[in-house]
Amino acid sequence: MIVIACGKKQQNQKLRKYSYIIIDDDAESILKTKTTASGFSELSFIASASNFQDGLNLVLEHQPNLVFLEISPKNASSQLSLSFISELHRFFQEIPKIIITTKQKDKAFDAIQYGVFDYLLKPVLEIELRKTVLRLNKANLETKNNISVEEPVSIVIDNTPIPQNIEKPLTICIKSYGDYRYLNAEDICYFQADNNSTDIYLNTGEMITAFKTLKHFESVLTYPFIRIHNSYVINRNYIFRIHSGNSICYIKNSSKKIPFSKTYKANVDQIIADFSAGNYLEI
Repeated sequence: MIVIACGKKQQNQKLRKYSYIIIDDDAESILKTKTTASGFSELSFIASASNFQDGLNLVLEHQPNLVFLEISPKNASSQLSLSFISELHRFFQEIPKIIITTKQKDKAFDAIQYGVFDYLLKPVLEIELRKTVLRLNKANLETKNNISVEEPVSIVIDNTPIPQNIEKPLTICIKSYGDYRYLNAEDICYFQADNNSTDIYLNTGEMITAFKTLKHFESVLTYPFIRIHNSYVINRNYIFRIHSGNSICYIKNSSKKIPFSKTYKANVDQIIADFSAGNYLEI
């Protein structure tokens, strides 16, 4: 019995500590999540934030292993959404593992496209967090031992597994009154706002209208889709020219000139930086 107990202790000592930050605009939810997490010796709390900018600042400063993120905030002014993950990709080669904590189930599929590590419904239950921690430990051990795992990971909500095929090219389904139109995301050049709908322009020259706002597409799509104007989200891979003086981006195989605004100038600067970071020659 003594030998077994020591063996377990030595095994536990090898488990990694995971520092974490909670980003949630509900103070009571922060406290509940923190209280549940305090029961796990592997988890080490750093700080919490109640809005997008404060949360981003904390992650950039402390670079935690985990971020517990609310994406359906009580207060819209907090600006908490899946777009927070896109913002992290601008600054990190490898972002912290994101664990969504929310009361809503309907954004699970969107979250999968962002590659989140887990999706937990609030209030976070001990058993669900225990599963997450065990998965973290397993992933850490496999990485340490250079084990390649072929089986797909899945998010489970209400005992229903949702498979994650993150490596698979993204397919976007435009649904309207029983009509399902499937688009390859890589074929989309840009999105243009049209009141409460959005026009989607393909590399074939075809245009398709979706009855969702541009803000919706901005929130669910990640790089290479970048917002550069109140009316445009552009696929960076179809830009062949940027004229800073005229504030215009040019699209491959198209006469379309897409303006960018001062509000999103930082995003355009990031596109320019991405080009120069590759196999690049400036003359």
